[in-house]
Amino acid sequence: MLLPDKPIDERYLTQDDRIAIAEGLLAGRSAPVIAEEIGKYRSTVYREISRGRGPNGTYNPWWSHNQAILRRRRPKPQKLRANSELRGFVNDKLKQHWSPQQIALHLARTRPGQPAMNACPETIYRALYKGLLDKRTARLRTRRTRRKKQRRGIPVKNGIPRMRPVHTRPREADERRSAGHWEGDLIVGRAQASAIGTLVDRATRYVRLIHLPDGWKAPQIRDALVKQTADLPASLRRTLTWDQDRELYLHEQIEELTGFRIHFCDPHAPWQRGTNENTNGLLREYFPKGTSLTRYTVRDLAQVERQLNHRPRRVLGDHTPAEAMRRWSRELACR
Repeated sequence: MLLPDKPIDERYLTQDDRIAIAEGLLAGRSAPVIAEEIGKYRSTVYREISRGRGPNGTYNPWWSHNQAILRRRRPKPQKLRANSELRGFVNDKLKQHWSPQQIALHLARTRPGQPAMNACPETIYRALYKGLLDKRTARLRTRRTRRKKQRRGIPVKNGIPRMRPVHTRPREADERRSAGHWEGDLIVGRAQASAIGTLVDRATRYVRLIHLPDGWKAPQIRDALVKQTADLPASLRRTLTWDQDRELYLHEQIEELTGFRIHFCDPHAPWQRGTNENTNGLLREYFPKGTSLTRYTVRDLAQVERQLNHRPRRVLGDHTPAEAMRRWSRELACR
């Protein structure tokens, strides 16, 4: 049996995957069920079953795996790197805001029988992401410069467990009848390499900024929220509403350590935490998009907090968030 000379990407099927496919077919399971069991796209499994049949017409995992290795080893130079005419054509069409799909279809229609002047959309995407095309003019209409992960058809194994939906948030939080119900999010710096946590109280519009010098993955977010909200009275740590982003994967630990009851917005529903969205817009005056946020210290964040919290707000009757928070704090202390 041929062995690969280097580990393959997890997107590709391994020999164990192919054996699992064969066992699934023998057991009478469908391709979508098999795909879910091995964590691959169903289209990948369909293609594998179709081209993995051995000389006798039945699916043979060992024969198919050897064939895949042979296909991977064959000399195959990058088409757009080797063909300057094709590269120039693709560059020109991308400059005219054509999509890779439109370019590929146009080439197939206008250059039939010329394999050297044909390219599938994936070839164009890979060349673009690897920098083989003119970076100044060859761009996608979305301005995306790297591949966006796709998980369609694959079971989400890393979803946030046991999320509490925003619809179960207390009515007093929805109606802004009391302080202590917060909305949270991150503002992210250049290349997603730095971030600042933002908390805003729904009733008083009071802002707290969370310093994240060690990064913004789930453990760092947990530690920062626990440490930097510890000075808030328990009566002002009631609920926290957040997007379904993985930085709050450890939300149950945060709840246990802070007392917040955390609720998650629906997917693609930023208006469910609109106060925070508005506040983040104000904060971009201090932390512009496309800049690194690592240079801001705790003192810098505290100064921005003071400015926002001592700025009169029409929604508060021209009072400041700081005044509104002091009033609510006194009322809560008297209860």
